[in-house]
Amino acid sequence: MKFLFKTIILLLIIAIGYFSFIYFVTYSEGVRAGELVKFSKKGMLFKTWEGEISQGVSEAQLFKFSVEDKNKRVIDDLNKFQGRFVKLSYIERYKTFLWLGDTQYFITKVELNTNYEELKTYF
Repeated sequence: MKFLFKTIILLLIIAIGYFSFIYFVTYSEGVRAGELVKFSKKGMLFKTWEGEISQGVSEAQLFKFSVEDKNKRVIDDLNKFQGRFVKLSYIERYKTFLWLGDTQYFITKVELNTNYEELKTYF
């Protein structure tokens, strides 16, 4: 009985450690810029916020990303900037959970890319 109890406790500690590592430890962080071409809430069982920015000519290079539900300001900004050029600050996780998003890239901050918007008016 003691052995079973210790085994269950050990497995529980390992599971908590694994999930904590996946959620809190980031692989990389950075900034990507491009035209926001898609942003929507999707999913059957777990609804997650997913989006794409185009970083190349004719959408040849797409950057796919997810946004956690707790980042309300990021979600509002992405909905507002649909079709515009944005700079996205992100973190990349080693893995993701089904209820967080489809990708390993999670947006933490959104800015309207005003430098590109200004240049666009000259062409």
